[in-house]
Amino acid sequence: MRGPRAHRHWSRRTASVPKGYLRSRVLKLLDEQPMSGAEIMREIEKNTSRRWKPSPGSIYPLLSWLLDSGYTRELTDSEAGVRRYELTAEGKKFLEEDKQRMAQEDGNWFFGPQFNGWEGSIPEDARDLIESWRKMRRAMFALRKTLRDNYSESLVAEVKKTVDDFVEKISSLSENQGM
Repeated sequence: MRGPRAHRHWSRRTASVPKGYLRSRVLKLLDEQPMSGAEIMREIEKNTSRRWKPSPGSIYPLLSWLLDSGYTRELTDSEAGVRRYELTAEGKKFLEEDKQRMAQEDGNWFFGPQFNGWEGSIPEDARDLIESWRKMRRAMFALRKTLRDNYSESLVAEVKKTVDDFVEKISSLSENQGM
């Protein structure tokens, strides 16, 4: 397989989840409402625009650890065989500590291709940005191939100027939003 289709195939199967990311997401979801393991997997898949769905082999051991550690409790009114979990007071404290730890590590994580630009904090109305981000990434892969196969100093100079202008514009937009 070649082209964007091959990349899509590769990116859905490449594990690039930063250590602690899944725990952080599960804590945040359980802080919003009690959920079962299956509901957590579906919600993460939805929040990642269907780019990643954690496996039961990663969710259920994490839920067991959270329960054993006293960070969650199992709801007693669970439906026939469905276990839902909610955060305890200790779990809410752990979530706050986790948020502080994540804030300190911000920018130090490498998110693989399937994680670029989709973090659940993007408002639903802004999800179109994700496709633009993917188009930009595909264009950069194509450019890299072009430069590898047919190097041109003038093309490098033009691309560098375009990228520098882009970064300056995006940085300006971001900075102006904070005012």
